[in-house]
Amino acid sequence: MLAFRPVGYIVGWLVLALGFVMFLPLAVDVALGDGNAPGFAEAAVLTIAFGAGLTLACAQAGDLRLGLRQAFALTTVTWMVYPAVGALPFMLGLPGLGPTDAYFEAMSAMTTTGATVITGLDDLPHGILLWRGLLQWIGGMGIVLMALLLLPVLNVGGMQLLRASDFNTLGKIMPRTKQIALSIGSVYLGLTVACAMGYEASGMNGFNAAVHAMTTLST
Repeated sequence: MLAFRPVGYIVGWLVLALGFVMFLPLAVDVALGDGNAPGFAEAAVLTIAFGAGLTLACAQAGDLRLGLRQAFALTTVTWMVYPAVGALPFMLGLPGLGPTDAYFEAMSAMTTTGATVITGLDDLPHGILLWRGLLQWIGGMGIVLMALLLLPVLNVGGMQLLRASDFNTLGKIMPRTKQIALSIGSVYLGLTVACAMGYEASGMNGFNAAVHAMTTLST
C-alpha cells in the first residue's frame, strides 16, 4: 500500500510556498490600484491555510522518506493540485471566469502550452498578468525539477548517473539532485533577468519586460 503522508507533506509545503508567491501580484495590484487586491488576498489566505493544514496533518507520520512510488505519486498529485490552487486568483479576480476556465488557464500556464480562454489580455489588471507570468515561470522550472527527480530512477537520458544503488529509495539521489537543482535554478533566474533587461532595452516598460521574460524562459 502506498504511504501517502510523505507525498502530502511535500505537496503541502509546495502549496504553502505558492500561497506566499501570491503576495507578489497582490503588492503590484495595490501599488497600481487595479482593484483586484481583495481577490488575491483571499486566494493567498486560502492557499496558505490549505498548505499549512496539509503539511501539519502529514507531519504526524514517523517516516517521511520519499520512495520511488511516492516520487511518481508526488509528480501526479502536484500537477493536479497546483493548477487548482493557481486557479483561485483567476476565479476571484476575474468574475466572468468560471472554475473550469480558471483551472484550464492555470494548467495551461503551468505546463507552458500558451493556450488561453481569456480575451483582451492587454486590458487585464497588472496583478492577473503578473500571476499568469509567474505560473508559467514556476511551471517551466517545475518540469525541470520533476525530471531531475524521476529520470535517474528510470535510467533515461543519461540521468542514471545520479541513481543510487538502492532502487527503492531516493535518499541517496536527493542530495546530488538538490545541488543540480540549485545550479539550474540560478541559471534559470539569471537568464530571466537578462531576458527582461533585453526586452526593456528594446523599448518595453519594466513590468511588461519582466512578465514577457518569465513566459519566454519557461517555454
